[in-house]
Amino acid sequence: MPTDPYADMILVDGITLLCTDLQVDPQDIVMLVVSWHMKAATMCEFSKQEFMGGLQSLGIDSLDKFRERISFMRSELKDEQKFREIYNFAFGWAKEKGQKSLALDTAIGMWQLLFAEKQWPLVDHWCQFLQARHNKAISRDTWSQLLEFARTVDHAFSNYDPAGAWPYLIDEFVEYLTENSIIQKGKLSDWSYEL
Repeated sequence: MPTDPYADMILVDGITLLCTDLQVDPQDIVMLVVSWHMKAATMCEFSKQEFMGGLQSLGIDSLDKFRERISFMRSELKDEQKFREIYNFAFGWAKEKGQKSLALDTAIGMWQLLFAEKQWPLVDHWCQFLQARHNKAISRDTWSQLLEFARTVDHAFSNYDPAGAWPYLIDEFVEYLTENSIIQKGKLSDWSYEL
């Protein structure tokens, strides 16, 4: 008789119950941080080994301690290095098993979640651009380079180097914003957030 591959797994229903016990919305970004600590391979799944290892590394041995650690995990998003690690972790965690790229809708949802924390003013324009012009899965290179772009290039692109080593998609994004007068002469147009 074949054994159930999910026998030692916490799946969506279990994670929803955990969130209820922790008094955290399942859509809260802190659950991404929890998954990062658990070194979870897949979104909405924890193996027993991932879950127990994560709890142990966090020093959690009770539900009360888990609740207490939530604010600490939330604060880790403010640490630049940890945010980068969590951001890069999110790509592999959110993509479907066996896929090399991240589905566009999933990538957009993750960017909106992550950049709500880091406040990149162009995230909505980026997502609209992808839906209008790209409409394909996102590669790991584009995923990781976007964080670098968001961190190093000011939102008016005054320090953007078109000859830089950005993925073509980021270059096309800059052209798209310029063509649509969202960026004008090195500044972000005041009305651009109303698009």
